[in-house]
Amino acid sequence: MRKINTIDKLNAEIEIPGSKSYTHRALLVSALAKGKSIIKNPLLSDDTQHMISALRKFGIKIIIKKNYLEVYGSNGRIKAPKNKIYVGNAGTAMRFLTGFASLVNSKVILTGNKRMQKRPIQDLLNALEKLGVNVQSKNKCPPVTIKGNFIGIKTTLRSKKSSQYLSSILMIAPYAKNDVEIDVVDLTSKPYIDITLDIMKEFGVKVINKNYKKFIIKNNQKYRAKRYFIEGDVSNASYFFGAAALTKGAVKVKNINPHSKQGDIHFVNTLEKMGCKVKKGKDFISLKGGDLKGITIDMNKMPDVVQTLSVIACFAKGTTKITNIANLRIKETDRIKALALELKKIGAQVKELKDGLSITPDNLHGAEIRTYHDHRMAMSFAIAGLKIKGIKIQNPDCVAKSFPDFWEKFEELYK
Repeated sequence: MRKINTIDKLNAEIEIPGSKSYTHRALLVSALAKGKSIIKNPLLSDDTQHMISALRKFGIKIIIKKNYLEVYGSNGRIKAPKNKIYVGNAGTAMRFLTGFASLVNSKVILTGNKRMQKRPIQDLLNALEKLGVNVQSKNKCPPVTIKGNFIGIKTTLRSKKSSQYLSSILMIAPYAKNDVEIDVVDLTSKPYIDITLDIMKEFGVKVINKNYKKFIIKNNQKYRAKRYFIEGDVSNASYFFGAAALTKGAVKVKNINPHSKQGDIHFVNTLEKMGCKVKKGKDFISLKGGDLKGITIDMNKMPDVVQTLSVIACFAKGTTKITNIANLRIKETDRIKALALELKKIGAQVKELKDGLSITPDNLHGAEIRTYHDHRMAMSFAIAGLKIKGIKIQNPDCVAKSFPDFWEKFEELYK
């Protein structure tokens, strides 16, 4: 349990760690590349540690140094792991490694914790089967058994539940026996595909992108090892922007790319529409809070900051309606349901919609916040405690999934 102290005046500078999304992808493509890659400023969290551990079991040599990783690529020749690979509740690792395992001719079993075994993956498996891979799952969820024969050619992928299904196939596509063509139906969270394409290009592979409906990858391309810098994690920056917004304070977030491919970079534009003032520099964004007003917003392209915005909405005048986020129900927890329960607990009026939330401020008060073992629930409700007395966060250590030093950074707000 962690009690959050209120703050009278917030005026802080925060440096955020590297992006989880970019770290995962850089690890995987450098593992496939030929030669030694240096990955600078990586995020070392529970999720990315699961990815590193798994890649090592596939025979990839990875050395963790201070603020960088050495990854000795396999040139696409991956060894079969001796045992099952366990990834906890790291959804990105599970989906990316399912594709990665398709390059192994022997049987590979991927599994995770109880929640992971309820998170759907069948759409990815269906697409891989059409590319020649033998895959099986338990009730359309992990554990997953893969025996690779990654022929390639053509497949169709339903990607409404997660964009990571598409990223998984895109990143391994250069190592198919033929060119790969992917027809995509109902793509969600499109900016994460932009991140994948950006990483692939940086490591030497170009993808033909036909309006996000069809992707073509030629197999005469292979990844080249390189030195690569991981930009700051914009999702993790959202909590500090949110802290300034709801306290009418000021924050400068450093180690951030204002022109990032990360979809959550537009979160500050959303806060600007709600009444904040934003300034962007070469490697920072500053935000000053103001009188907040409710908005209606489609957050399909910013799913990881829905919880942050939901908490901020409790301090805005009028109702905030968040739509097109149905896939949040299959994240670390059912985030729509969890948000509705916990926001009501602190006094907000909340309507749970099929694909979103409607939030109206009311008489806010302290409460013990259940996190559901979800890192983003803990971090989002922590900022509410800056303004509301008596906010306590259960299981605060769950932030290690994506932001191990979050609480240390959070304490910097009080200085």
